[in-house]
Amino acid sequence: MIRVLRNSTYRNLFSAQVLALLGTGLLTVALGLLAFDLAGGAAGAVLGTALTIKMVAYVGVAPLMAALVDRLPKKVVLVGADLIRLAIALSLPWVSETWQIYVLVFVLQSASATFTPAFQSLIPSVLPDTRDYTRALSLARLAYDLEALVSPIIAAALLTVVTYNNLFLGTALGFASSAVLVLITTLPHLERDTSPGTFWQRLPIGLKVFARTPTLRFVMCTNLVVGAGTAIVLVNSVVYVQATFHYDASALALTLSAYGAGSLLTALTIPWLVERFGVIPTMITGAFIIAAGLAAAMGVSGFFVSPSVDWPLLLAVWGVLGIGTSLINTPSSRLLADASTPTNRNLVYTAQFALSHACFLITYPIAGWVGSVSLFGAATALFLIAAIACGGVVVTAATTRPRPTVRPIRTT
Repeated sequence: MIRVLRNSTYRNLFSAQVLALLGTGLLTVALGLLAFDLAGGAAGAVLGTALTIKMVAYVGVAPLMAALVDRLPKKVVLVGADLIRLAIALSLPWVSETWQIYVLVFVLQSASATFTPAFQSLIPSVLPDTRDYTRALSLARLAYDLEALVSPIIAAALLTVVTYNNLFLGTALGFASSAVLVLITTLPHLERDTSPGTFWQRLPIGLKVFARTPTLRFVMCTNLVVGAGTAIVLVNSVVYVQATFHYDASALALTLSAYGAGSLLTALTIPWLVERFGVIPTMITGAFIIAAGLAAAMGVSGFFVSPSVDWPLLLAVWGVLGIGTSLINTPSSRLLADASTPTNRNLVYTAQFALSHACFLITYPIAGWVGSVSLFGAATALFLIAAIACGGVVVTAATTRPRPTVRPIRTT
């Protein structure tokens, strides 16, 4: 897996991604402390609103920005998005009202919604061999999972010597480093779309490719499965651990880390699994593992015995959900690269970015609202969503012609 880092272009881009992720992790911690500083006990409502704004930017703004910048050079788009995020990070320490948080978060997340799909769509051209591309996807998954584990530790260490406002400087440094690395990297020459077309004609291209491509309809079904599994973990972990089991915040951190550990360890095996079994069978397996994990979550919440018995079971279930999530998310970009061309790839990746986050807008409220009444009900509702989506996974996979496991991705 590490051998792809011998490619200097990919090495610089991967380093840029890691540094930006670390900056984002520090931002998450600092933003929570800023919200508490401004709103006190209402900080949860402030962060909930900020997260909602983030999803709105991801779902609504990402396609608009992709269509707007689609014909600009990739380097201009990536560096420009990083500079906007840098400026917002430097502005956050001066915030004095909660509404200012909302405005700045919207701008920052809009820039992230521009950067991430553009970055992801560039990698297939940097690593045209599908085996190398799969290894790069596994490295990216590892980077995301490690960031979730490492960033809070770094933030905690920094907070012992500096105030939380200084964490925003760390965020700014991460975005600045990312911009510099992209700027000094020689990116591959990409075929530009020179056909006549207005902004409004480019806007729906990604969705049209999804609608007419069986493998991408398959990806859409798996997005819903991932949304169900992720929602129960991110929304209801705190309720399970602290309200049901009456454990402390350290137990909550360990519970969430079980999910990350399952995802991280699985990412290491993805190149071998994909080469041995193929992308679609690997993703189908992940979908059914998530459904099984949600069924197990129903058992944990519906048949409570004692914290000493149920909490270890919950850790195991969260690890299973992490495994299923990684089996779907890590190789899915192979299908995006295969179904797109250099001229529409950014729009296709952006469509996936928006559609996958739109699934969270369905599953998060179910986990939160139904879970506020009954954890058993929340797990049941999400299991039903996953089961329905698994049906879609099977149907679309059955009607999709298999593709070779390894073949070059067209770059011209």
